Formats: sequence, C-alpha cells, structure tokens
Amino acid sequence: MEFKELAGVSPETLRAVEDMGFSQMTEVQEKAIPVMLSGREIIAKAPTGTGKTCAFGIPLVERALVRDAPWIQSVVLCPTRELCTQIVDELRALAKYKEGVRVAAIYGGQAMNPQIEALKKNPQIVVATPGRMLDHMKRRTIRLGKVTTVVLDEADEMLDMGFFKDVRKILDSLPKKEQMVMFSATISREVMDIGWLYQRDAEEITVRPVEESRPRITQYCCCTTGRKRFLDLLAILKKEDLDRVLIFCNTKYNTAMICDMLTRQGLPAQCIHGDMIQKDRNRVMARFKEGEIPVMVATDVAARGIDVTDIDAVVNYDFPQDNETYVHRIGRTARARKEGISYLFYSADERARLKNLIRYTRFEISPIAVSEDGVIAPAEGL
Repeated sequence: MEFKELAGVSPETLRAVEDMGFSQMTEVQEKAIPVMLSGREIIAKAPTGTGKTCAFGIPLVERALVRDAPWIQSVVLCPTRELCTQIVDELRALAKYKEGVRVAAIYGGQAMNPQIEALKKNPQIVVATPGRMLDHMKRRTIRLGKVTTVVLDEADEMLDMGFFKDVRKILDSLPKKEQMVMFSATISREVMDIGWLYQRDAEEITVRPVEESRPRITQYCCCTTGRKRFLDLLAILKKEDLDRVLIFCNTKYNTAMICDMLTRQGLPAQCIHGDMIQKDRNRVMARFKEGEIPVMVATDVAARGIDVTDIDAVVNYDFPQDNETYVHRIGRTARARKEGISYLFYSADERARLKNLIRYTRFEISPIAVSEDGVIAPAEGL
C-alpha cells in the first residue's frame, strides 16, 4: 500500500513523506498508522529497521493542534540520546510543511538551559529519555498536564535498561492521557506489565520477520583472534568495496583502539562511545550520516541510535554479549528495504556461542576465512 492511499493524512504530510524518499508503506506502517489516527491504543511487536518512527510520527504530526493550543500534546519516550535525536529529526522532516508544528528533544548529556528555552517555545511534541524528563519534571520546567498521547519507542530496551520505575512515574503524571502506544522488538515481561497497567483495549500488532519484511542481510562469520583479527578486518574493508561501515566493539577501550589503528592504516575512521560528551557524539554521528566518515567504530550505546539508510556493512569485531544485541547490531544495515552485509568475528572458544546464536535467530551465517595475503574465501563448517 502506498502512503498516498492513506485516509486522514494531509497533503502537507504526504508531500513531506515524498521528500523523505518514501512511497510504499512498510508492514508496521500500514497496520499502525490507521489505528493510531483513529485514537486507539497499540502494542506493536516489530523487528528493528521496519519504519516504526514514521508509523507513530505521521499520526503525531497529523493530530498536532497548532492554533490556540500552546501546550505539549504528545510525548515520545525512548531509551537513548542517539535515538532521541534521530526521532526528532524524522518528526521535524514529517512536519516540514505543517506550519506551526514544533518538536523538542529532551535528553541527558546536554545542558538544561537550551532544553528549557526549547520548551518555552511551546512544542506540541516532546521526545525524551526518561531520566532527563524526570529532571525537568522535578524542576517544573516542563508541563505535562494536557498531554493526550504518549509513545514508548523501543519499549523493551528502555525497560530492560532499568527505566521501569521512571517510565511509571512519567505515565502517572499524565492526567489527560487518552492514548498510549508501544513499539517493541520483543514483548518482555516488563512491556506486558506496562501495557496491563496503562493501556485499555490496545490493538495488538505483530510484524513477523517474513521474507518480505525481514532485512536482507547477507551474514558471514570468521574465526579469528589476536593480531590476525585486525588484519582480517583491514582485508574486508579494503577488498569488499564498502563505502560506509559500522564496526561494533564491546568496550570503550577497544572502540578507541580499533579506531586509532584504522586511522594509522590510512582509513578515515571515527569512534563513538559513552565517555564522549554529547556534543562530540552528535558531531561524529552527523558526519557519518552525511557520508563524510566512511568507517565508524562504536559500542552498543549507538546500536539503537543510528538510523542511516545506506550502511553497507556491519562488523561485529567483538562477539556480542547476547543474541538480541547481535540482532540489533546487524539491523543497522539493510534499512529502508535495501540490502546489506554483516561480519561476525569469533574465537575458537566462542564457537558454542555462535551455534547457539544461529539456533536462536535461525539466520544463515556463512563461514569465511581470510588468508595471510588478504584473500577472502568460503571456509569449512563451524
């Protein structure tokens, strides 16, 4: 179904969607947008990279009252700063031709004063991380008394990160709430609890990872360790004709070290991790998104916050801490129905974890090996 077939969506929003390069709706958009526009509540389970931001963003922008309504009408809660800024960028793009619709970002790691000034401009939509939202509530720099719609994006991740009590405090402070919408990659116990406590007769939407909607990612694994692991990475980056690559490490130390080693080899790379101040993280993210940086090395702090539609490949330099993390990492490529590649490095003693990962995800992950002279070829089974 195409966006232009949507009932109840203004020509201004459809024009903005077209400017963003979208014409065909994804499954979650086709299922969620009409339900949300009708005012009903939703609990949606959908894989990462399936267009969830537009699924709730279009109804939020469409239902934003501009005239004689100088108050916050909708709140979006999300787990990370990076995701917060990405959602705000997309909502502003959707509101490009909707005069008077304002969106504000509220997240930690940034000074309070710019956020307070943004709130004084009476935005209709506020996107926030739970901790910083509570800070503003305590300071009374934000008024939520007339909020009617609240969205929990990446609900499982947010609640798993320990924000369960914070989210409840925020939801309890919304006396006018009429509609709560949750989007989640998995329906965890905490997600079910929040739904049971705060939703009434919610529409359940499930987007299954069928072939049509599953990201088209060709996945490889490579048994390597020590110094050879970095040489194998170099071979892949240099010989696979990749324009934009995201490399994941488990620690801040490894992230900085791999970035430095790549730079010494003449490969323009930048890194992003939790110890960086927010301004620097935003700058690196913007440069990566604009294509100025071909290689970015990151910890999982960035896994939920990077939404770049043309990442060619994701490299798991370190084996992910758990199976869900692997799925979220590789979901940074093959977005917007494009194709992508992922590489997973593992050591011999991680072979059992790899087999468990394959059983859990049911992904086809093909073994490869890199020779001493940098030739990449299929390898024998695990």
